[in-house]
Amino acid sequence: MAKVEIYTTATCPYCVLARRLLKRKNVAFEELPIDKDTKRQREMMKRSRRNTVPQIFIDGKHIGGYDDLAELDADDGLDPLLNA
Repeated sequence: MAKVEIYTTATCPYCVLARRLLKRKNVAFEELPIDKDTKRQREMMKRSRRNTVPQIFIDGKHIGGYDDLAELDADDGLDPLLNA
């Protein structure tokens, strides 16, 4: 199973949707909350070149946010990445 990392905040509705989608697929993921953690915020922005959450990585590859994850799933591209 692939390593999945997701940068989140506590109040982000898109983070909730991303977690829900991954849980529905029975995917274990590491949640990296950036609330009040400026070091982790900078890390996320450096890795993703974005400043919004969620930011999702699969095996170190930046997938994007929730919309990107959902589109990848709808196009049947998510499962191959998760099972690689």
